[in-house]
Amino acid sequence: MINQLNSLLLKLNANTSTGYALIRIFLGLALTIRGWMILLNPNSLIELGVEREYFIWVTLVGITHLAGGLLLFFGFLTRIGALIQIPILVSAIFYVHVHTQLMMGGQSLELAVLVLFLLCIYFIYGSGKLSLNSYAANKKSNF
Repeated sequence: MINQLNSLLLKLNANTSTGYALIRIFLGLALTIRGWMILLNPNSLIELGVEREYFIWVTLVGITHLAGGLLLFFGFLTRIGALIQIPILVSAIFYVHVHTQLMMGGQSLELAVLVLFLLCIYFIYGSGKLSLNSYAANKKSNF
């Protein structure tokens, strides 16, 4: 039993790029869904404290989450997909969540900070081995 567990752990340690890709894919999917939901119901952000005068910005947030999330999901232009969303998350943390505290229900501050942290990681380190960027680079080097 212990030998099987050690064998499994060795295999998992050898494939950390899979875990990195799964986090990127999940983050991209979550942001894509979030963008789609914002575009379907822009009042959801207005209910969080964004003033109605900023409706055009709410639409821009939805489009950015949708486009950036898809880029992250597929691992294509990942750094750009992360970069375009970083200002949105920073503004969400400092303007939308400024009146909230940690461990409150709903759209929590700690979730926004976590997403911002992950976007910064993918902006700095890129998409990893299991991505369209990597696939395209490998195809290009084979020619």
